[in-house]
This record gives sequence, structure tokens and C-alpha cells, in this order.
Amino acid sequence: MRLLFLVLFVLLGLIQYPLWLGKGGWFKVWDLQRQVAEQHETNEGLRARNAALEAEVRDLEVGSGAIEERARGELGMMRDGEVFVHILPQNTQPPAGASLAADAAAKPAAPARTSAPAARPPAAAPARPAAAPVRPAGSPAASSTTPRH
Repeated sequence: MRLLFLVLFVLLGLIQYPLWLGKGGWFKVWDLQRQVAEQHETNEGLRARNAALEAEVRDLEVGSGAIEERARGELGMMRDGEVFVHILPQNTQPPAGASLAADAAAKPAAPARTSAPAARPPAAAPARPAAAPVRPAGSPAASSTTPRH
């Protein structure tokens, strides 16, 4: 009787092996289901990206607003007659080589010196936020935008 029980138990184990650990077993099925779920998530992200790209292509084909937005943002272009003003954060130095002609024109001329020396040195001008030079756009031309530097 013990021998029969042992043989049946071994046969049951041999039958269960392919079900759990074999080529098409449950562990393999669970792993494949996990991979399918990951791929579905990846596909959904790619579908959303494709839809956004298709909408952008349609907008570029149909309207000029998207083209103008790209020209302004990526290429730094502006319409004729527009003035580009770049306000720098406080305590920031203007870029090297920037002409501050607008600042020079706004300052009053230096007072003429008298023969008597001054009792104390002249006070420094009050600090004000630095701003990039204001440059008017070029003369009206055939193109609708000109690059800004």
C-alpha cells in the first residue's frame, strides 16, 4: 500500500511539473501577461505622441499661426515694426558687447566744472535694473519677419 501511494504521488508530481514549470506553464503565462501589459502601456504613450504630432502637422499645413509661433520662438524672428525688449532679472549684467545707447541718451550731460574744487565727490547714480538695448525693427521690407539678436 505504501508503495502504491508513493508511485501515485510521484506520478502526480510528474503531471504537475509541466503545468507549473514547463514550456507553457503558469509561470511562463504570468510572465507573458506582464510583458503584454507593459507593451500596452508603451503603445498608449506612443499613440498619444503620434496624435500630438499629427495635430501639429495639420496645424502647420493649414494655419499660419503655428508657423509664426515657431519662427518667433525657435528662430527669434519678429514682425516689421515690432520692438524687442529683453528685461534682465535684477542684479544681472547685460551681455558683453551690448550697446547701451538708450541708457547714454537718457542720462543728462555732465555739469561743467567750475574753478573751485567740489567739497565732496559726486554721488553715484542710483542703481536701476539692467536692460538689454532696445533695437527698433528694420525698415518695412518684403519679408514679414526679421531675425533678432
